Formats: sequence, structure tokens, C-alpha cells
Amino acid sequence: MEWKKEIKILFWMAAVFLFAYFMPLYSDRFKQAIMAMLDLTKWYAREHVILCLLPAFFIAGVIAVFISQGAVLKYFGAQARKWVSYSIASVSGTILAVCSCTILPLFSSIHKRGAGLGPAIAFLYSGPAINILAIILTARILGFEMGVARIIGAVIFAIVIGSIMSFIYRKEEKDKANRQMNFPVDEEKRPIWQTAFHFFTLVLILVFANWGAPADDVTSGGWYWIWAHKWEITAFFGILLVFSLIYILKLKWEYVLIAAAVTAASALLATSPMIPMVVGIAGVSILTLLDKRDEQNPQWTLSAWDFAKQIMPLLAIGVLIAGFLLGSTHGDTNMPGVVPNKWVVNLVGGNSVFSNFFASIVGAFMYFATLTEVPILQGLMGAGMGKGPALALLLAGPSLSLPNMLVIRGVIGTNKTLVYVALVVVMATASGIIYGSM
Repeated sequence: MEWKKEIKILFWMAAVFLFAYFMPLYSDRFKQAIMAMLDLTKWYAREHVILCLLPAFFIAGVIAVFISQGAVLKYFGAQARKWVSYSIASVSGTILAVCSCTILPLFSSIHKRGAGLGPAIAFLYSGPAINILAIILTARILGFEMGVARIIGAVIFAIVIGSIMSFIYRKEEKDKANRQMNFPVDEEKRPIWQTAFHFFTLVLILVFANWGAPADDVTSGGWYWIWAHKWEITAFFGILLVFSLIYILKLKWEYVLIAAAVTAASALLATSPMIPMVVGIAGVSILTLLDKRDEQNPQWTLSAWDFAKQIMPLLAIGVLIAGFLLGSTHGDTNMPGVVPNKWVVNLVGGNSVFSNFFASIVGAFMYFATLTEVPILQGLMGAGMGKGPALALLLAGPSLSLPNMLVIRGVIGTNKTLVYVALVVVMATASGIIYGSM
């Protein structure tokens, strides 16, 4: 009998039983927390699943299926120029929809097959820190200023931490580079411009479909014009996607045009833009899954489905927990959760060194599934968390977790893992202090 496993099962059974037994059903705070949990869940389902998450899953599938590992190593490996490898690694998160644990197989693979420690660490940090969906959600929910701070901080973190790690272990890296000079690079199945065209078409559909409204007093200018015409722009890139499906993925043009016509009809007849988005995604899924001429096409949708299976349950759990514990704060809604605001204020309120360091440590050891850091931080900030500690947690949390640390240790060793974790925590603390004082 595996005693550790059985004790763990017993612990969770006892925890659930005790929660049910002592559930304070008649407490006003408990009732408010339940309502806040349901309100936040409803808001997320309406505002952030169809237009944000669903396109992002297919973007992640493009990375997983259409871009070869050899192409990645071509830019991360020993033969690549440092400024190229670090630049690509530091912004790689904008095209990956992964959490601190999902990035680990990719990190382990590129590290073991020849990527330098510096670029690999930059990739490891950047992957979960600034995926494109997280950037959009952060800017829309936590504010444009916080979204920009997250992008800048994460890119700088990735480059600086990777560079410091490479410098500290420069002797080992030099020996590895000498051994990997003749490492072969696999060829892409199709020209890189075709993959890039297909990828960025999907990215731009995601970006413009989620283009945020300007301030109430803004009625002119570029931002307002794009917002006013966002669906026409999104439709234009939808037409480019039809072109890509026919001429790049080589799907049967008759079926693609039928799916496009059904999507266009749903856009004209429906009152919500979510309807044509669902119809379009369903059409792409059916077309690719039934394609028999290129095995990558069904793999693309299956990969997107794998991301959905992994992320959606964890995101739902994160939203429920955030709403119950910290309340629901969005727009004009501010419903309290079960955790008193004064607890949050005492630990992460203000902009002290302790509050920023505490937020960094908590973020480093907690597990944040992709995107769950956004609703959690939304609740914390609504309960009194300072903007400095919020950024500190945002920069440390998504890229680190206790399970993540244990796996990294198995790849690069205990010493390098401790240095990496310490660099993330220290830099997150310093960034929070600087940002909070601005």
C-alpha cells in the first residue's frame, strides 16, 4: 500500500467533510461570498471565454503543431546570435497559452537538445508570464497601465534573468556550445512565411475582437476609430483566414467557403458577435478534423482541444475560488467575499518592502493556472491590495510554482533552480516597489 497516497486521500476527504459539516449557511458573509462567486463566474463566462479563450487555444495549437522543434532550436541554440535568441525567448510568451507547469516539457526539450541556458531560462520565464491572452485580460480587467507594466517587466525579467544565469554558469555553457556546434536543424514542412501568415491572422482576429472601448469622454482618434470599426476589421482578418485555410492548409475550398458563408450569415442574423465566433470556430474545427490530406490539420484542432481541456477546468476553479474568497469586482459591481478586506490590506496593502516581498513569495510558491492570476489579482486589488505588490505577484506568480520548481530542479539541478527562483523573487519585489511609488 502507498501510505503517502492513501494519507493524502484521507486528508482531502476529511477536509471536504469538515467544510460541509461546519458550513455557515446562515452567515450573511458566507451568503454574500456565494453570490460573489456566482456573479464573477457569470461575468467571466460572458466576457472572456468565447472571444478570448477559444481563439487563443487555436493560436497555441499553431505553435504546437506547425512550428517544428528544429526551427525553435535554430534561434535558441548555440549557433544563434545572443541578441536574436534572447529577443525571441523574451517575447515567446506572447504566442504561448501555457502555465508554469505546461511550459516545463518545452523548456526541458529545448535545453536538453542544445539551447543555451540563458535563452532557455528566458523562454521558461516568458512562456507563462506574458502569453497574448493574459496580456489582453490583464489590460482589460486590471487596467491598461498594469497591462503595460506586466509586458515591460516580464520582457526585462526574461532577458536579465537569462543573462545573469548564463554569466554565472558561463563555463558550463561554453563547453555545451562547443559540443553542439554541429547539431542538425529540422526543416519546416512549409515555407516559414506561410506559417507566419496563418499564425498572425489568428492573432489579429483575437486582438481586434477584444479591442477595448476607450474612455467615455473619447469620441475621436485612432483608438476610438478602431473600437468603432472593430468587427469590420475582425471580419477582414476572417477573410484572410479563409484564404489561409484554402491556400496554406490546403483544405477543400468548397467546404471552406460553405463554412465561411454560414459564419457570415450568423453574423448578419445574430445580435451578439459571440454567435459568429462560435460558428466560425466550429467550422474550422470540423474542416480540420475531417481533413485526410494533411495530418497536421486535425492535429492542430486536437492540440487546441488539449489546451482547452487543460486550461478551462483550472480557470473555472480559479474564478470560483477568487469570487468566494475575495469577492466580485468588475465595472460598477463590488461584491465582498469571505476574506475580510483588512487582512489583505495588512499583508499586501500599501507599498512597503514587506508587502512586495510577501506578494512575490506567495506568487512564487502558489500554482496559477494560465489566466487564473487575473481574477485572483482583481479580487485582491478590490479588497485593498497595493498596485506595487499586485505587479510583484503578477511577475512572480504565473512563471513559478512549487511543482514547477521541483521539475526545473530535475532538469538543471538544485543550484541553478535556487538561483533562478531567487532572481525572480528579488526582481519582482524591486519592480513592485518601483511601480508602486510611481
